[in-house]
Amino acid sequence: MNNEADIDVEKSYSKQEVVSKLRRLADALEQNKAFQISVAGERIYVPSEVTITFEYDRTEDEQELEIEFKWKRS
Repeated sequence: MNNEADIDVEKSYSKQEVVSKLRRLADALEQNKAFQISVAGERIYVPSEVTITFEYDRTEDEQELEIEFKWKRS
């Protein structure tokens, strides 16, 4: 059962929008700064202390690469 505070948001973006988001993200990570990102209208605050994981899945007809950011809620 999901808690009312649980949120799961996913949205596809154009290549140019992704480039912009990734560039801002990379700049923030490089400077050890927190950043904010909007996904499907949901504003997300990501602290500077974050664990980043790359996940790769492959099936017979599809491949998927995910970049996952995790941090503790304060």
